[in-house]
Amino acid sequence: MLTTEIVEVGSAAELRELVGVPGERAVKKVRTTLHPHQRSWIAASPYFILATSDASGTCDVSPKGDPPGSVHVLDDRTLVIPDRPGNRRVDSFLNVLSNPRVALLFLVPGRLDTLRINGRARLIREAPFFDDLVVKGHRPSLALLVEIEEAFFHCPKASKRSLIWQPESWPDPTALPSTAQLAKDLADIPETLEELETYYSPEQYDRKLYG
Repeated sequence: MLTTEIVEVGSAAELRELVGVPGERAVKKVRTTLHPHQRSWIAASPYFILATSDASGTCDVSPKGDPPGSVHVLDDRTLVIPDRPGNRRVDSFLNVLSNPRVALLFLVPGRLDTLRINGRARLIREAPFFDDLVVKGHRPSLALLVEIEEAFFHCPKASKRSLIWQPESWPDPTALPSTAQLAKDLADIPETLEELETYYSPEQYDRKLYG
């Protein structure tokens, strides 16, 4: 496609002309503190997405998962997200050190709504509540403390369109490369595919989730 065939939107006014203005419910649903329903949602969520950017605007989005309730609600304005063992890239943490703005999207399996939270984060290495963040014997050495600025539920339309929780609509996962194959094909690493298959096998990999 030629770039001359692309028609861009150049202003907020043009955008509003195309999509219209939000309805009253969409505007009024935004809160600056957590409602009890939102606290319950966070307690039920085992999986969420953390979006950050550095001071120059370079963005990162990271999936986070733990048993439900692992995100600690300090109060109606503050969340604590424990760090768990990963690949040590710490892209999100590095971003927060230069730009504290973060956005979170909490999912609950089977529910089509999602909970969105925007705020400011601080990277902390110790606090009295760290003992409350232990999962399977793992006490985190780092955590994000998020001061909430906006909290609101997002409507189910996107989830409905995607059929995300309907297994009969899911593609065959074996039609895609394995985790080991992805690692071998996309990175210049010395390990053989067989060695990577062993590394990523459930027996080996599951032991590293909290170790």
